[in-house]
Amino acid sequence: MGQIYLVRHGQASFGSTNYDQLSELGFEQARLLGEWFANSHQKFTRVVTGSLNRHRQTADACIGSLPKSQRVDTDWNTDPGFDEYNHHEVMVRHHPEFEDPEAVKRFLASSPNARRVFQEMFEAGMRRWMDGAHDTDYREPWPVFKGRCVAALQRLLDGADKSQNIVVFTSGGTIATICQHLLGLQDRQMAEMNWSLVNCGVTKLLYRPGRVTLSYLNNYAHLEWLGEPHTITYR
Repeated sequence: MGQIYLVRHGQASFGSTNYDQLSELGFEQARLLGEWFANSHQKFTRVVTGSLNRHRQTADACIGSLPKSQRVDTDWNTDPGFDEYNHHEVMVRHHPEFEDPEAVKRFLASSPNARRVFQEMFEAGMRRWMDGAHDTDYREPWPVFKGRCVAALQRLLDGADKSQNIVVFTSGGTIATICQHLLGLQDRQMAEMNWSLVNCGVTKLLYRPGRVTLSYLNNYAHLEWLGEPHTITYR
């Protein structure tokens, strides 16, 4: 039986002009995951990343923490199918005032509870994106994003040998959507799952010909064991 490890990227640069860049903490989280894999004597047959900078940066920092005997230096693949949905577009279609990243920074600095309010606004934006009534407003409507994620998983399975260990560095929305597909969950449950996924948390799938199942979801024991409380983040 083969194994697929879906890794959510490390903390990105939320509130900056370039979100698609790991923060200093994001690099630390990725290194801690690499140390965990090293201590577990985990060896991967293939490394796959989405096409976003934060995916590749997480992969580089994580795999770079493995001893040479556990690294995969030749079989690295990039598949844009594992990219995240456009969170900026999801937000600004519901709240156009946040088109300018500087407006987001000003809002987040406006009050102690601004981040909680922003999260509630983003959740409302997600509901709008997923409700099916506004699909023409988005370059990638929710059904298209969902289909893309499922197709990326299927491509991975189609190209996998029966007993490979594969690690995929991707994003929370992609992982939650794949799990929704495997478990037959409703759209609302996908969104709730998405909010719970920790940066550099690991979700493990088991596969054999004609079947793929969820083994565990959102494991971040490596951050609890090797890191400090501040290393557990959700955004």
